[in-house]
Amino acid sequence: MTRFQRSIACLNAFPGLRSLRWLPVFAALAAVATPSGADAATRRAAGVYDGIWNVVFATTRGNCSSGYSVPFTVAGNRVLSAGGGRVSGSVNRTGAVAVKVSVGASKASGGGRLAGVSGAGAWSGIITGDRCSGTWQATRT
Repeated sequence: MTRFQRSIACLNAFPGLRSLRWLPVFAALAAVATPSGADAATRRAAGVYDGIWNVVFATTRGNCSSGYSVPFTVAGNRVLSAGGGRVSGSVNRTGAVAVKVSVGASKASGGGRLAGVSGAGAWSGIITGDRCSGTWQATRT
């Protein structure tokens, strides 16, 4: 009988300690499954803004329509499309966000800040041939 099997067999002599025979297995699994402190901190920081954000655009300058609502996805530090169009961008751990959007011939870029479940900023671009700019407000759904 191996040493490990003998130690498990000894636990059978004490009924109250039988449940402890799985303790080494659970300890090993916990050590493997638990990320290091730095990894866990990075994952928490990167995922603070994760989710789908509904962004409403208002035009303050130019001849572009106002009030468009567009969903964006934040995954880690990346901003992606949650619907039509090409979206690329990033958000850092303090919530500063920079995004570029293109749909057909229309292109715009913007920046601002996310905090908690809301955000705001400014945008500018060429929408259906007109140079426009304005503000945006976002809420996480």
